[in-house]
Amino acid sequence: MAKPKKKLTSAQRAAKKQRKKDFMTVFMNGKQVRVRREPTIDGMDVEEFIRDNADPIWLHQNGHHEILHEREMEEEKEAKAAVSTRLETQSLFPRNFFSD
Repeated sequence: MAKPKKKLTSAQRAAKKQRKKDFMTVFMNGKQVRVRREPTIDGMDVEEFIRDNADPIWLHQNGHHEILHEREMEEEKEAKAAVSTRLETQSLFPRNFFSD
């Protein structure tokens, strides 16, 4: 006859929930191993969250110059694209040039 399962106490349930939050189970060399999860903010990776939400002053103060450089490069690309689209839409002659 099988032994009946014992219910967990509230403290044990809370500890289990915390373990599941802190660790994930992966397979290494054919064995299941628990490893710590990467830290996240609102479900996003920390680096991704900083890249999306930090202002330039904070990035500079904390030494994230590579992110500042990436943002500058993106702004330059957008500016070049906007100039080229504006030039394509402008006609070479004013609208009234040939109406005489």
